[in-house]
This record gives sequence, C-alpha cells and structure tokens, in this order.
Amino acid sequence: MPTPISESAAPVPAAPTVQKQGVYHKVLAGQTLWQIAQEYGVNIQDIIDSNNIPNGSKLEVGQLVFIPGVSKVKHISSPIVDNNKSAFIWPVIGKVIVYFDDPIGTNAVSHGIDIQAQSGDDVHATREGTVILADYMSGYGDTVMIDHGDGFVSVYARNGKLLVRPGEHVYKGDVIARVGPLAGRTVEHFEIRRGSQATNPLYYLP
Repeated sequence: MPTPISESAAPVPAAPTVQKQGVYHKVLAGQTLWQIAQEYGVNIQDIIDSNNIPNGSKLEVGQLVFIPGVSKVKHISSPIVDNNKSAFIWPVIGKVIVYFDDPIGTNAVSHGIDIQAQSGDDVHATREGTVILADYMSGYGDTVMIDHGDGFVSVYARNGKLLVRPGEHVYKGDVIARVGPLAGRTVEHFEIRRGSQATNPLYYLP
C-alpha cells in the first residue's frame, strides 16, 4: 500500500520588504516641519506619518527626518523669518503646558496648544493676514482669528484685551491682543487651522 502523502503546507516565504523611496533630511537650527515640507513639495502629514512624529514633538537640530517620495536631498538654509511670509512665529514666548490633542474635560481634546504667559503680555500675529474675528467666543474667551489667505487660519484665545478689529490687515509680529487671566489661568491658547481642520501648531512653529 503506498505511503500517504502529507497534506501539511510547505512554509510560505515572507513577502519581500518594499523599501520606500525617499531621503533623509538633516534638521538645521530654526527649521520646522512645515518649512521642510514646503521646500520638498511633500504633504506635511506624509512626513509626520513616515517618521511616527508624536504630537508633543519638536524637531531637534541634527535630527534626521525621512522625506518620502523624493530622490534628492535639498540643502535648505535656516529660515530668515522676517523675509519669509509663509513661515510662522510664536504668538507669545513661554512654556507649552497643554499640547495638541491633550484631553481637556470630559470627552474633549485640545485643538491647539496653551502657552504659559503673564497677564498683559503682548500677543503677536503669527503671520500676515486679515482679521476675521475679534470677539468673545464661548469656551475661548476674547479671541482673534486671522485668515492668512492660503487656507490657513490662526486662532488666539483667552486674551484680556483685543487690539484689532474684523477686516483689519495685520503683518507678522504685529501686536493683536494682550494676555489676560480666564477662569483662574493665565495662558494664551493658540491654534492653526488648515481649512476647517485643526492641526498641531508645533509642526509649524520654529
């Protein structure tokens, strides 16, 4: 009688690993993810996803960032903020105490960052644009919103005093408000929105 043939399956070889096309960019002082994405012509979210960059992360000088879908490294100089209208600056200088997507309250997350400040500190426009709101907003307090004309809107909340009006054109660095205490806290809440979508401000700030 013939020996039965074993029906056990032969080992299946692992599928070959597909190497993503791309290059590594070495971060220089002052460079942001936004600037790097602009220079390479790559979607900023593709860079974030390819490098598993967490919400609270800030680029470090000398850090290697993988740029997907490109074949050549670009030698980008550090940004000269005053001459670069597309670059963002900090609205106030201080420690970030609430990060993008941090839980706040029940079933809610932060759509921006909270920057520790002193009452009366100047709040600066992060980029040139047109003021589209300067008023009280529920949950935000006295708030300024600036449309930058390229799909981006910046939001400055929890102010003590507003210094601009809707329709006013402002330039990068202009003082648009002053920080004020709200609900016992003195912070500047800052958001960057692309269209209607809130994005992580730390990906854009130097």
